[in-house]
This record gives sequence, C-alpha cells and structure tokens, in this order.
Amino acid sequence: MNITQAVGRVIDESLCLNGRSATFTRNTPLLGAIPELDSMAVVALITALEEQFGLVVDDDDIDGATFATLGSLTDFVSRKLAVT
Repeated sequence: MNITQAVGRVIDESLCLNGRSATFTRNTPLLGAIPELDSMAVVALITALEEQFGLVVDDDDIDGATFATLGSLTDFVSRKLAVT
C-alpha cells in the first residue's frame, strides 16, 4: 500500500465513508467537497493521521490548503514522515 492509499484509508475510516475513498485520486478535493469533513472531523482526521503514521502535528503545521485534495494531504504526511 502506498502513502496515498494509506492516507485515503485513514480518511475513509475517520469520516465513516464506507469505502468511498477507494475511488479517490490525488486530485480529489477534500475540504469543502466532502460533507463529512467539517471542522470537528478535521481534528479527528489529524488525530487519526498522527496515530496511524506516528506523527506529531502542531497547529502551525496546517492550514486549509493542507486539506484541499488527497494529494495535498498526502504530501503533508510525506513531509512530516521525512522529518521524523
């Protein structure tokens, strides 16, 4: 499983998408496009990513652009993994 698939799986599980993320590509919009991804879900998703990948995400690390697409979120996770 590659990092994009792993991030997609975490999104699916965190947002209870029931497998919908299987069709996501790097260009799939997230924030503002998936109704389940509201402000509270963002917090839950960050926590799930931290647990799944062993990351620590500081408030200053993220902004809306991080959650723009599956690709932008995957790139964020990849960058965090590179520095840990």
